[in-house]
Amino acid sequence: MITPKNLIKHELIGLEVKIVKATNPTLKGRKGKVVDETYNMLVIDVGNKEIKVAKKDCVFRFTLPSKVKVEVDGKLLVGRPEERIKKNLPRW
Repeated sequence: MITPKNLIKHELIGLEVKIVKATNPTLKGRKGKVVDETYNMLVIDVGNKEIKVAKKDCVFRFTLPSKVKVEVDGKLLVGRPEERIKKNLPRW
C-alpha cells in the first residue's frame, strides 16, 4: 500500500500530481496524471496533451489513492523506479 512515508520508493505512474514549484514558471500549477517515468523525467497527462517535466527542477504534490496529498522534492525522485527502491532516503 502506498503511504506518504513510502511514496518515494513507490510506483508513480497513475498518481494525480500537481507541480507546486518549478524553475520554469510556466510549469507551476500544472496538474494531471503521471503516465510515464524515465530516469530524469515525469510524463504528465494534462488533459489534451502530455508534458515532460524534469524531476530535478520541480517540487510535486502527489495525491495518493487515499486522497492524502504529499509534497516531494523532485531531486529525491531522480533515478529509475527500480533503483529508487534500493536508495537510502531521508527519514520523514
